[in-house]
Amino acid sequence: MRLRWRRAEKPREPEQHPDEPGHSLRAPSRLHAFNRYEIKYLVPQSAAPALRDAFAAHLDRDSHAGERGYPVWSVYYDTRQLRFYWEKIEGLKFRRKIRVRHYGDRTTISDETPVYVEIKQRVNRVTQKRRVTLPYAQARELCDARRMIDHSPREGAFLQEILGLVSGLDLRPVAMTGYQREAFVGRGADLGLRVTLDHRVRGRDRDLELGAEAENRLIVPAGLAVLEVKANDRVPYWMTDLTARHGLGVIRMSKYCQAVEAFGRAPRSVFHVPVDEPHAVEV
Repeated sequence: MRLRWRRAEKPREPEQHPDEPGHSLRAPSRLHAFNRYEIKYLVPQSAAPALRDAFAAHLDRDSHAGERGYPVWSVYYDTRQLRFYWEKIEGLKFRRKIRVRHYGDRTTISDETPVYVEIKQRVNRVTQKRRVTLPYAQARELCDARRMIDHSPREGAFLQEILGLVSGLDLRPVAMTGYQREAFVGRGADLGLRVTLDHRVRGRDRDLELGAEAENRLIVPAGLAVLEVKANDRVPYWMTDLTARHGLGVIRMSKYCQAVEAFGRAPRSVFHVPVDEPHAVEV
């Protein structure tokens, strides 16, 4: 999508459902794919109540998120040379990343816990995401041990693609991110719109198992939230007007890149969001 409020071109395929799953257990099928546009903003926490009030006129809370939202934890894979990181920093028109994601309390994760194994890629202005739901033990066998797992015929091509990438590019876990997400979904004319507010964005660069008892450091200042607007077709005018009224500008911040830079794995880019308390630790 072009920045600064211009109308977007229509993506090739619509998102499957306006209330995109925020929890792995509710998916009717293990395999999902969808395309959309995504725009990010940094929001002062002091502005969050006013934004929630404005959302109420157009959006409903994600029915699975509750009033407080839900935790999101992701382990990102990359090469030794951080190929996926540099593709993002350099703004390549085609780029991708692989991650294993869990929605919910990470302290309860076991081998049987459902997680998502995802390929998220950018093709020009469109973000495409494909993912499969697997028990965490199978996700690690596929991505870490690099062995094919039992699967249905429908899942075979995607799992083979994952296996080909982790083996062919010698991918390994590089960073982990976590945050508390509030999610809202459009209704009526805004059906298909999804808006999220991510709070306490933190990460780590070691002990990269989802359930590990390890410390996480803030990688975005505690006083800021990340607002993401995700649309199938275009961002509605009321949303662009709302962000303009609050003085919010589009940013190119990546949580994965924030984690890589926060722990000194790569030089900080011009898009890095400086953390006021670099040693702040959260669980």
